[in-house]
Amino acid sequence: MDFFEKLFQKKEEGKIKIPIKKDYDKNLNEIKEVLNFCDDVIYREFNVGKNQKMKFAAIYAEGLVNTNLLNDFVLKNLMALSPDDQVDFHVLKQKIYEVIKKGAIAVSDIKEIDDINAAIDTILSGDTVLILDKWDKFLSIASKGWPMRGVSEPTTETVIRGARDGFTETLRVNTALVRRRVRDPKFKIKQMQLGQRSKTDIAILYIEEIVNKDILKKVKERLDQINIDAILESGYVEQLIEDEWRSPFPQMQNTQRPDVVAAALYEGRVGIIIDNTPFALLVPATVVTLLQSPEDYSERFFISSALRILRFISIMIALLLPSLYIAITSYHPGMLPTDLVLYVAGSRLNVPFPAFIEAFIMEASLELLREAGVRLPGPIGGTIGIVGGLVLGQAAVEAGIVSPLMVIVVAITALGANATPNYSIAVALRLLRFMLMMLAAVLGLYGIILGSIIILTHLCNLKSFGVPYLSPFVASEMTLKDFKDVFVRVPLHMMKKRPEFLHRSDNDRLGQMRIDIETEDGEENGEK
Repeated sequence: MDFFEKLFQKKEEGKIKIPIKKDYDKNLNEIKEVLNFCDDVIYREFNVGKNQKMKFAAIYAEGLVNTNLLNDFVLKNLMALSPDDQVDFHVLKQKIYEVIKKGAIAVSDIKEIDDINAAIDTILSGDTVLILDKWDKFLSIASKGWPMRGVSEPTTETVIRGARDGFTETLRVNTALVRRRVRDPKFKIKQMQLGQRSKTDIAILYIEEIVNKDILKKVKERLDQINIDAILESGYVEQLIEDEWRSPFPQMQNTQRPDVVAAALYEGRVGIIIDNTPFALLVPATVVTLLQSPEDYSERFFISSALRILRFISIMIALLLPSLYIAITSYHPGMLPTDLVLYVAGSRLNVPFPAFIEAFIMEASLELLREAGVRLPGPIGGTIGIVGGLVLGQAAVEAGIVSPLMVIVVAITALGANATPNYSIAVALRLLRFMLMMLAAVLGLYGIILGSIIILTHLCNLKSFGVPYLSPFVASEMTLKDFKDVFVRVPLHMMKKRPEFLHRSDNDRLGQMRIDIETEDGEENGEK
């Protein structure tokens, strides 16, 4: 038994099993007793055979099954079983179970069940359970067919050039979207259930020859340790298995895009897809992976590198600009040119508040507008954000509450925060911005430096499933190869290796394609 078989070996300890009896009525009554007052559960009892002596029951949850499939390919075939005198039903009765399992039901997926509790879970998951008289096993018939949202473009991660399909709330649709992009037999999808009551399906995705086994083992162990009533969204899993719950920074990447998941799997990372949510999780996550965009790899490296540098600059602006305004205007005006100092002093002449209160009022107002725009319906939310920002800014300046320069600072800060591709890390930066503003109000530039040291120290100590959060900057085996895809993105033909800090067994992802092209061009020129 290899590493992967041992890791995903099913654990039967602690599970209460209720064995199935050969008595049809007792089996049916046990299920009815457990599912009492569940009016959406349908019990379709019928008899088959020449003399209608063989009792059957199909049990399913209404609304979760494809009734057309159930009627046309299951019930119809079973009710037509041995209907005339030409078939000796007494002979057929000896092999009725094998006949039904292998020939009478025209459904792609049929499984045996030997446990009442497992049968109940199957019914509540959208499949149909078939009870046979005088047989100590049930048949589970794949018949899921609940209403689902179609595949559409992700709303939280928009790109100009790239795939337009996004995850839905159905697990199997999401795994299929990833499978389309990873047609490798070594790509594995391991499914499990979490939630004592919700029984939520969760899929672990990885490529066997690329994944770091230690990371995969940590993911499986942490998921096994979850003991909660219900998993309703991927955020539940994220908060329960992250390394440091006190940190404001996300330690897992969440995404709605199947192409992002596929790219992460090719790098050696692990994907986690949860049923009932369109957001998948990717581990491990680093600052670099959270600040990358799928579009970086679709455009030429000149454009991608320029946009990535602009993105890093925007992050620094979003984090530091308001605190720099407070520190310079309150403690260090001599750092500015004389004309600018006089302008700032003149613009703040009628402002009754110190710089910190002024900045805090505007930043808090911006956060209120942002939250209101998110919670209101789509068309109204966008209008509220734009109109509210313009009206509040103009009114605040005319009322003398804030200076015009403060409005400009807040506007640039908001643009910088919105340029961050990952929402979770953008929220963390917005929270830390207020901490730096308070330190700048008390200590000036020294406070900003102190706050920056605290943040960097925290980031240096932070890990995501054993991988340093600031990799490749603080990796134990730092190599220049890992910096080919950090601040800039080098041409694709130069990115021959996967990131070193993930420590995979297969590091090669690109052969000598570019060299072959150059050689071919040289041969053609020589012939000419």
